[in-house]
Amino acid sequence: MSTHRRTATATGVLFILAAVTSIIGLLQYAPILDHSGYVVEGSAHVARVASGALLELACAFSVIGISILMFPIVKRHNETVALGYVCFRLLEAAIIILGIISLLSVVTLSQEFSRAPSPDAASYLTASRLLVAQHDWTFLFGPNLALGPSTLMMGWFLYRSRLVPRFIAVLGLVGGPLILASAVLVMFGAYEQISVWGTVCALPVFAYEMTLAVWLVAKGFRPSAMASLSAKPA
Repeated sequence: MSTHRRTATATGVLFILAAVTSIIGLLQYAPILDHSGYVVEGSAHVARVASGALLELACAFSVIGISILMFPIVKRHNETVALGYVCFRLLEAAIIILGIISLLSVVTLSQEFSRAPSPDAASYLTASRLLVAQHDWTFLFGPNLALGPSTLMMGWFLYRSRLVPRFIAVLGLVGGPLILASAVLVMFGAYEQISVWGTVCALPVFAYEMTLAVWLVAKGFRPSAMASLSAKPA
């Protein structure tokens, strides 16, 4: 297997891993996100929340891995786009990790309360709700605001380079600006992030990432396009 084929396969696997770990991780957070009184009642769910944090951490590392693998390839075509893609993916990963820390902090508060229950439970509830709200905002800024520009950049690169079928690149060109615009609308209160409109706006990006991932694992980069790109000076 050639180096470029291995790179394509690894990138595809990381795209799938990032999506799967993000979704399952969010489900594992249910005891905190769906229960406002978790901090004074939910110490029994520590393992579940911790597993969600570990899954989200795997998502963040996958996002970083994708940018590292694609950087030398994108750089052959446009160094500015390559650097921009890495920066936005690193920003996305950093925001995801900030959200992880927020929810793990709620777990810490819950453990402290269970060891020494305080008569001032309201202050614990207020602190936990603030941390959950912070996680909700990181969930908007990471997988939406930061993801939008990086998706647009990679979609543009794939469209120009023809490394994959152009319909996949078009999904990225459409999905990136759409999820970015959706995030801005959510910020201004037009609708909730987890809503019908939020889901509709996220579908093109999800379709782009999963279609690209499957193509890269099954087919890899187009040999003729890869040869043309490799012929360019580094």
